[in-house]
Amino acid sequence: MGSIGNANGAANGSGTPSKAFATLLTKKSYLAGALVLHQSLVENKSAYPLVVFATKELPQDARDILGRRGIHVREIEYLQPPPDKQANLDEHDLRFQDTWTKLRVFEMAEYDRLVLLDSDMLCLRNMDELLEMPLDEGWIAATHACTCNPRKLSHYPSDWVPENCGHTQAKLTTPLAASDFSRPTHDRLNSGAVVLRPSKATFDGIVSFLHTDERVPTYKFPDQDLLADYFKDKFLPISYRYNALKTLRYCHAPMWRDEDVKNVHYILKKPWYYQLPAGDPDYETHSWYVRVGSWWDAYSRLQASWDHESDWDVIEATVNRAERRPDQA
Repeated sequence: MGSIGNANGAANGSGTPSKAFATLLTKKSYLAGALVLHQSLVENKSAYPLVVFATKELPQDARDILGRRGIHVREIEYLQPPPDKQANLDEHDLRFQDTWTKLRVFEMAEYDRLVLLDSDMLCLRNMDELLEMPLDEGWIAATHACTCNPRKLSHYPSDWVPENCGHTQAKLTTPLAASDFSRPTHDRLNSGAVVLRPSKATFDGIVSFLHTDERVPTYKFPDQDLLADYFKDKFLPISYRYNALKTLRYCHAPMWRDEDVKNVHYILKKPWYYQLPAGDPDYETHSWYVRVGSWWDAYSRLQASWDHESDWDVIEATVNRAERRPDQA
């Protein structure tokens, strides 16, 4: 079948689509995730492309595979705070070291609008409205962070408890409005899905904040905490359905409806790394979705559409099919 790139949205003067979904890749271990995300956007008939923004650390064979799938790779530089602003991350959260680089999405000013998505997501229904919704200059839209701390991790902030979580006050698909924020945690957001308007001015402001703000070394969730503070009064909450953390299904059962979810987010254990036993609390979301099947069903459809056998060997080498739990790469 070869390339199945999305239909382009209206182009700007340079010929680049003016709007797109975007995901960061810094290493090949997330290649399968990005390809399945792209496949799911196409299957749900998105009118907009997916662009991968990648650092030089992404190997050439991965870049070639993305290109043959019709996915544009946009080069960016790695981003980190200066040495005196480096956070001392807990061992549980070393996985966040690369996430500062997600902030580079704001410098992609060749686009009028982007929706930043993590590559450990699966689109279940068309969500092009995120690229078409009203959004003022200098604002972002995102879902609330879940501040329930369901794993009771001791290094999380002490006020991260269910009664303080923004999702606790949500009414099904209607998020808690900014005008109703009443707890300090209500302005915390999850950066897995962020609607934004890129610009040099915004990116320069973010970089300045990264280099100068005294809160940066204290951040537990690097890019996410910075976005919440930088856009503190310019944050538009959107429904959990666009960034449905798999843990919300049991942490916020009164809010969650399977039929409402448009985009599921496989935080923590990734479907392509872990084969979960039936007793695991995340087994359900790793095994469904009623309408489109599981992440693995989407991966199988991706394989069926592939016509470059050597490419598939590269992709398959990044996934785990065994009944074991390898260390997360």
